[in-house]
Amino acid sequence: METTEKPDPTGSGYVTNGFPAPGLPRTMRHITGFNSKGESVFLSTDSGDHHRIMGDQQAVANIIYSTNETPVECNGDADIKHAKENEPPLHYPNGTVARMIDFAPGVKSPMHRAVSLDYGIVLEGVFELTLDSGETRIMRRGDVSVQRAAAHQWRNITGNGTMPGRMLYILLDCKDVYVEGTKMEGYLGLLGQYYQGNQH
Repeated sequence: METTEKPDPTGSGYVTNGFPAPGLPRTMRHITGFNSKGESVFLSTDSGDHHRIMGDQQAVANIIYSTNETPVECNGDADIKHAKENEPPLHYPNGTVARMIDFAPGVKSPMHRAVSLDYGIVLEGVFELTLDSGETRIMRRGDVSVQRAAAHQWRNITGNGTMPGRMLYILLDCKDVYVEGTKMEGYLGLLGQYYQGNQH
């Protein structure tokens, strides 16, 4: 899908020091494993390996974890090595991506479609979710969207657009989606530059 959309300047320059965005708490990630006796232990505690500032310092993405296969190979910490060494694409075929995004006040994403099954969870703030049909929903902390290859747009309306907000997205691969025989194609528009690899 072609787009002539212009960048939205709302919130420009807000994210100045990477993750987390100003006004939001630092999220800690705890990864478990095993000791030589087979007991479960914590292997690491950090804030993620891959952070990416988006737009004109309007948002910051934090990859909590990603896997490139299902079932996941946990032996020899193969999954940990892969997640650490590879910033994921938008989503992996047969894999998963857990992506947290901090939004500056008032920021609105471009309309876009990922051909994937996505769970979107509001962690901090209030968001407006708009579909390409024009339908909208207001989502508050703890609310969840189940995006089934839907074209959509997010807007952070926390504090009437005066405060930052945070979403967590869990992206899973899905089969091609058809509506009345027409294949639904993915498009990212202005977001495409922020994702590595495929945009299926």
